[in-house]
Amino acid sequence: MKELIEYIAKSLASKPDEVTVTEISEEDGQVVLRLECAEDDKGKIIGRQGRVAQAMRVLLRVRAVKDDVRASLEIV
Repeated sequence: MKELIEYIAKSLASKPDEVTVTEISEEDGQVVLRLECAEDDKGKIIGRQGRVAQAMRVLLRVRAVKDDVRASLEIV
């Protein structure tokens, strides 16, 4: 899951070296992925009206269902 989000974010960012994804495991089988990027790239990753971020979250949920966990994405 982490690799999927990292690949998408690096493809969108103009500074892919500054993109980092951290996986935080919580209780009850929930995983939180924290995406950090350069300040200039946040707009590209979030997209207009949050559509790109929403699409990334949908893909993350689909992948999480396959692994039988719950997952969420935070963009910092």
